[in-house]
Amino acid sequence: MNVVILIPARLDSTRLPGKMLADVEGMPLIVRTWRQALKSRLANRVAVATDSMEISDVLQAYGAEVVMTSSGLTCGTERIAEAALHTGGDVFVNLQGDEPLISPENIDLVIEPFLCSEAPDCATLVFPLQPGDRLQIDDPHVVKVVVSRKGNALYFSRSPVPFRRNQLPSTVFYRHIGLYAFKAAVLQEFASLPSSMLEEAESLEQLRLLENGYRIRCVVTGADTPGVNTIEELELVRSIVRCGCPDR
Repeated sequence: MNVVILIPARLDSTRLPGKMLADVEGMPLIVRTWRQALKSRLANRVAVATDSMEISDVLQAYGAEVVMTSSGLTCGTERIAEAALHTGGDVFVNLQGDEPLISPENIDLVIEPFLCSEAPDCATLVFPLQPGDRLQIDDPHVVKVVVSRKGNALYFSRSPVPFRRNQLPSTVFYRHIGLYAFKAAVLQEFASLPSSMLEEAESLEQLRLLENGYRIRCVVTGADTPGVNTIEELELVRSIVRCGCPDR
């Protein structure tokens, strides 16, 4: 099975402009993400998909493979779907470019369901939350997911789901980690589908898959690392790297 990690990267960012090239202790953020992806045991190839020549030039100076994509794409999924047409592969991993501390083990976890005979359409990661962690459960910026007994996503929401009318200690909450793997055909179908009602209501593009009947396997992980969406998160990542990131 040919597994390709594609990292969508654009220069403009609403909350933190130019973050892909932000310095993280002597190395651009996007380069650190690419280097972490190279450590995956199960992936055969890693490439960055971008429409920015500036990002491309920086990456190629480090020896990274870059796939140039169209400008005007609306989301990272569309970007990797276009890049996938130029790379070929059986399974594509969508790794966000703002994850410079991503665990290679987590990348392999999201690939593993495709090694089974009953491979899902898509796989993603979830992180268990404690019922008492109300800050994250109630935070609309933290995406929660409800999972079936078979491990497939039932629903993603910014609301605290499941709603606990009955305060049972057995209630499990999961936070979604936005790392995805797709069958090649499903990735192209997903990118061609129109936005769905639930997707637009919650501003969560994975709901487009659920509304159209696709199966999303949720793999539980105990490892979580901060991404970079704000200047505060960038400073946090810099401090972690200073304290001993392997790529320091």
